[in-house]
Amino acid sequence: MIALPPTVADVMAQARALGVDRLDAQLLLARALACARSWLLAHDDAVLSAPQWVALQAELWRRASGEPLAYIVGEQEFHGLRLQVNPNVLVPRPDTELLVDWALELLDAAVPGPALRKVVDLGTGSGAIALAVKRGCPGAVVTATDVSAAALQVAQANALRLGLVIETLAGSWWEPVAGRRFDLILSNPPYIAGGDAHLAALRHEPTLALTPGRDGLDALRTLTCGAAAQVEPGGWLLLEHGFDQHEAVQAMLRKQGFGAVHTRIDLGGQPRCTGGCR
Repeated sequence: MIALPPTVADVMAQARALGVDRLDAQLLLARALACARSWLLAHDDAVLSAPQWVALQAELWRRASGEPLAYIVGEQEFHGLRLQVNPNVLVPRPDTELLVDWALELLDAAVPGPALRKVVDLGTGSGAIALAVKRGCPGAVVTATDVSAAALQVAQANALRLGLVIETLAGSWWEPVAGRRFDLILSNPPYIAGGDAHLAALRHEPTLALTPGRDGLDALRTLTCGAAAQVEPGGWLLLEHGFDQHEAVQAMLRKQGFGAVHTRIDLGGQPRCTGGCR
């Protein structure tokens, strides 16, 4: 038991006992005290008020249970943007920034001509990909779709708060943009296999955004099969996928007539994004 009122050192000891990562505990503690994390290092004898400790203790228990830190604090940084997130959307990962970087390279290469200006992010979630692309290339006309109305509300709120104008549409994959063509199509779809053991550790995040079931490739199949009718000649389709799925995705793209098909490697050295040009 912690003696009341608790000090910073007491809280950190409690966090260790619960198995909470030191950095996560410091971030939650700094948030509770409205101070910089560096301040804590020199003030381990600082005392928390009773309300501060009650609120912080609840957050530490949530983190100890495996709930993502981003859900507890309500935000996550992605590609230089601070995005609001909640359990209705997947927590944006650093590896997904690879998809944004690739998209911006293609958009930058098209300047100053009109090519590669109509962009769609299918299954946008928090809006992370769409908003990062819009900020990186303000001249792009960006559309973001999601089958989840709750997720789309999060994306819309992030766009409004960040002052980035994007179009948002509700619907599954190609449905909301039927009959339209785009110069650049992006997606980080659910791709974890239904029986994958990693899903247990991700139980706090929306299952719909994590796995399509079976072998994990169903959403990727839908995206590649429908892309030919939705991408402009000379346009690109870029997809995030699992570390062991790049060969399958490459084969899907080639089967649909895409050229220049290749895969990019993520921060951990794993094949993470595959794309091709029509």
